[in-house]
Amino acid sequence: MREYDIVIIGGGPAGLAAAASAKRNGVDSILILERDKELGGILNQCIHNGFGLHTFKEELTGPEYAARFIDQVEELGIEYKLHTMVMDITHEKKITAMNREEGMFEIQAKAIVLAMGCRERARGALNIPGYRPAGIYSAGTAQRLVNREGFMPGREVVILGSGDIGLIMARRMTFEGANVKVVAELMPYSGGLKRNIVQCLDDYGIPLKLSHTVVDIRGKERVTGVTIAQVDKSGRPIPGTEEDYECDTLLLSCGLIPENELSRSAGVEMSPVTSGPLVNESLETSIEGVFACGNVLHVHDLVDFVSEEAAAAGRNAAVYVKGERTAAEGKVVRMNPTDGVRYTVPASIRPDQMDDQLTVRFRVGGVYKNCYVCVYFDDECVSRRKRRWWLPGDGRGEAGEGEAFRAARP
Repeated sequence: MREYDIVIIGGGPAGLAAAASAKRNGVDSILILERDKELGGILNQCIHNGFGLHTFKEELTGPEYAARFIDQVEELGIEYKLHTMVMDITHEKKITAMNREEGMFEIQAKAIVLAMGCRERARGALNIPGYRPAGIYSAGTAQRLVNREGFMPGREVVILGSGDIGLIMARRMTFEGANVKVVAELMPYSGGLKRNIVQCLDDYGIPLKLSHTVVDIRGKERVTGVTIAQVDKSGRPIPGTEEDYECDTLLLSCGLIPENELSRSAGVEMSPVTSGPLVNESLETSIEGVFACGNVLHVHDLVDFVSEEAAAAGRNAAVYVKGERTAAEGKVVRMNPTDGVRYTVPASIRPDQMDDQLTVRFRVGGVYKNCYVCVYFDDECVSRRKRRWWLPGDGRGEAGEGEAFRAARP
């Protein structure tokens, strides 16, 4: 059995940043396991710009952003395996993986960093009535087809869901000559960043219909049209509000789900809200020595925040492996998100283990204007910050602000 100090599962932006950080913090024995044919993850198909403003202070495309971290991994001499699928993780941090060249093999790690990213919510989870003809794609699949395979999914397009990928694909399909007729969103607010609504829909005259959903798909061999309808506060279609659109393609951009099958099978304690692991201030899961970061932990708005979080996970994994972490003593502070805050990452803090400053990320569950973000400790308000607005689809609150607040050591 091969042995490594740190094994990182996933070679996307989170895995790459975690590996580089662990290496810079004094750990040499590191292995990245990636199931795809190349490093970089989803960024390789995100050819639009807007990446790197926080991390590199310049605007990059997705492949350019990924290349920066791939170059770091290469320069640091970090080992990685491509086309390698991880099958199982145990409490003892034994990893079972397989690839074409080596077959099935086992690796013993001292620490593991989970960085598997997320996947799109498929049609089967959306309960859309109608037939199952050709022409129905997730927005991410369409993005890969157009940007990497050079294949146009269709010419007359309706998009369900206003997640960032769906908004960006509305613009991308328009660039390629398609007619994007409408973007329908079930919720009364968009699931994407405000800048993407403006740059991808408003600038091209593409209508966004909030509180609407698809209630019928027509066509047997190929999509010939869809019917959308307005929904009430319970999400039920309102009779008499139906609108028919002729189209040959329906793109679904209805949310992202962290890839946590491995985490669950290993016995990691999961959050029912994020569908990702519950972690402490070190981004360590309920299994000692197993850390999580990036979209496998919770879905981020910006890849820059993924890299920041992953660097912390890599650093903490290195501290753990080198035995520099002191024994946890004293109380554990449980984060209790209420009054509009859906979750926090981390979910708990050990004050004696945290750095002088700790980033706590969170997301709200509704639209709030002229609101306050308050932090209480033993019923005492220790922080109170005003925000002009806050949206569930934009964890940043206000333009230019972080999607988190900094907590100082008590």
